Amino acid sequence: MRQHRFRNLTLVVLLLAVLALMLAACSQPAPTEAPAPEPTKAAEQKPAEKPTEQPAEQPAEKEITLAIEHFSIIEGTTWSGAHDRAGKRIAEKYPNVKYIYREEVGPDSAVPFAEELIAEGANIVIGNAEFMGLPLKDIADKYPDVTFGAVIASDLTTKPNFVRFFPRQYQALYLEGLVAAALTETGNIGVVSAFPSVQVIRRQAGFTLGVLDGAKLLNKDVNIYVKYVGDWYNPTEEREIAKTLIDQYKVDVLTQQSDSGSPLDVASEAGIWYVGKDMDIVGEYGWSTTDTVAISFDTRWEVIYDRMVQAMMEGKAPETIMYPGMESTFTLADGTVEPTVDIMNDGKVGVDAISPKANVPQEIVDLVKQRREQMMKGEWDPFTDHAFISNGTGLELEGQPVPAKGTEVKPAGEEPSVEWLLSQFNFDLEGVTILE
Repeated sequence: MRQHRFRNLTLVVLLLAVLALMLAACSQPAPTEAPAPEPTKAAEQKPAEKPTEQPAEQPAEKEITLAIEHFSIIEGTTWSGAHDRAGKRIAEKYPNVKYIYREEVGPDSAVPFAEELIAEGANIVIGNAEFMGLPLKDIADKYPDVTFGAVIASDLTTKPNFVRFFPRQYQALYLEGLVAAALTETGNIGVVSAFPSVQVIRRQAGFTLGVLDGAKLLNKDVNIYVKYVGDWYNPTEEREIAKTLIDQYKVDVLTQQSDSGSPLDVASEAGIWYVGKDMDIVGEYGWSTTDTVAISFDTRWEVIYDRMVQAMMEGKAPETIMYPGMESTFTLADGTVEPTVDIMNDGKVGVDAISPKANVPQEIVDLVKQRREQMMKGEWDPFTDHAFISNGTGLELEGQPVPAKGTEVKPAGEEPSVEWLLSQFNFDLEGVTILE
């Protein structure tokens, strides 16, 4: 009996112990989540994921100020007028280019004005004639970050930042000469010219070759009379010379290598044909009409200025001698592509520019069209095609006298060098009469 009680007691104790253990287990807190392990050194060094690449910001375009020193006034002139238009067209095309200028700049004022313009921000400074542009070379070393430039008359001095330039205007003048030969009925064509210089002689040579080729095609006898003013711009003297050519030499086609509008006025008054220079004077200025102006040639100096601007934008040195022709072009802000020089009249170009009242024979029209297209492709040039026969008149240069009359200075088919054309072409071609 006692043993039985002892067993029962033992069983009760065991049951109570088990129950206590179970209650203790239930009262323990739930285990918490283990903390994340500390990153290892290798993990710390692993590069972060690369973010999506954004397009690189374009650097701001270099600010350029083109400054032109005009030797004459702008209004009422074709030479400075064309340079002024070029500056405006460059500024219209490029938002980062500004155009500023000075007028009536002479040799003594070229440098002071240039330094004024540089102080205003100019980093391209141009003298639009040689006599007042050459002094700019004296300050080229002082301003190595400025590009200076000057038109070439005959001097070819350059420096790395002193550029010399001229367009091949003679190409368009040749086309004008073809038209002039067709227009004349008296056979007498007059030129009111500035003064003997390589630049003037070269341009007159282009016109002369065109006249002679046109006359040969039409079986005409022609005379080309040239009388000098002694200056680029002298309206009174230009008028007197124009009247002399008409009254005394029976000229019925008049052109000029001077800069005022006086010869055009005289041609209008006399009722004869006029051939223009440097700009489309009817379409650009509204001077006269196609009743008087048979044709003009238009010069786009912006072709040259654009090369300087592009070089500066690209951080390159500019070409130091530039002599582009009809094969070189400039695209205007509106997308129009224009060659360095071209024939124009009343806003029209090419053979369409010939006055509809001029009654130019078809064979001349066809030749003008053919030669213009060839020159624009760089396939033909009047100065290469023709022989240069001296008339015995011209401008004696240092160490280079005027060749005797009848001398063949250059044979047909030989291309004259750029240096020779720009600095040594010092004689009139056979077929020209220089009046005293």
